[in-house]
Amino acid sequence: MKTYLSTMHPMTLSKHKRALGAGLVLLAALLAGCSEKAKETRPGQALARVDGSEITVLQLNEELQRSGIPASQQQAASKQLLQALIDRQLLDNAAEKDKLDRDPRVMQAIDRARALILAQAYIQKRLGNPAPPAPAEVADYFDKHPEFFSNRKALVMNQLVVQSSDLTPPLRAAADGSRSLEEVAVWLDTHKVKYGRSQVTRTTSDMPAEISRKLLSMPKGQIFIVNEGGRALMMSVAEVRNAPVTLEVAGPQIAEALAAERNKDAASAEIKRLRSGAKVEYLSKELALESNAPAASPAAAVQGAAAPAAAPAVAAGATAPASDKAALERGVAGLK
Repeated sequence: MKTYLSTMHPMTLSKHKRALGAGLVLLAALLAGCSEKAKETRPGQALARVDGSEITVLQLNEELQRSGIPASQQQAASKQLLQALIDRQLLDNAAEKDKLDRDPRVMQAIDRARALILAQAYIQKRLGNPAPPAPAEVADYFDKHPEFFSNRKALVMNQLVVQSSDLTPPLRAAADGSRSLEEVAVWLDTHKVKYGRSQVTRTTSDMPAEISRKLLSMPKGQIFIVNEGGRALMMSVAEVRNAPVTLEVAGPQIAEALAAERNKDAASAEIKRLRSGAKVEYLSKELALESNAPAASPAAAVQGAAAPAAAPAVAAGATAPASDKAALERGVAGLK
């Protein structure tokens, strides 16, 4: 190579040197870029590296904060949470190697998550830290809702649970004609239908007012059926107990509910303000709202940042699975 270069024309040699120099500069720049990319890290002190990707103190602190672990237990929990972060990073790296970050569905999900996070951050910034409800507001709410507090009732209910596919017309007829769940259980045993038996206790503060009134008006032992997912619940009220709560007990939860309602109203007002100054064009006329139709709730826009307040749940006594509670809250239409 040296002999070849020495016999070349000076101009040609000069061109080759310039080209070689430019190539080396470009290669150096590319290597420097790769080096900078490899050294690129998230902010915060690194706790571990997973194939070159760092996991930092800031990430671990975020996990601790989201988990709600008490300060006294955070030291012990940090080891488990760091392992979880390592596992997550391994999956993240593997997904990128498989180019899943370029999958249209994944990209759409990432865009949606980003939009929700930004929407929540904006609402939280606008709402700030509003003043808590005054004691007089809390007391007024307490006085206006005796069914939740001073006159609260606890309903003890027995139930037989079958698969929805087993709730046939003959079984419905047997339930309608039975004077107790025990008679229904005998029918189920005779016809070899599998069922479960349990007892739940719900209070009038756990359920919508319409459901509470409906259940309280029923004679004890009267059977009603609630469809819940893939199962059917044949239920009857076995006992109604007085279960009052005082203002001192219910006050903190009332204040929380009132604050949530206030945040919801503030979020609605902000969204209304933004809509008034924006140009919204419906490209699909079928999906356009009528002029008098209500808009979506703020919770739908910011997913929990301004969720509607529910009736305060206070000292409900014995609890039931969440699915049972959901079944009871399905509405009067579910009671047959």
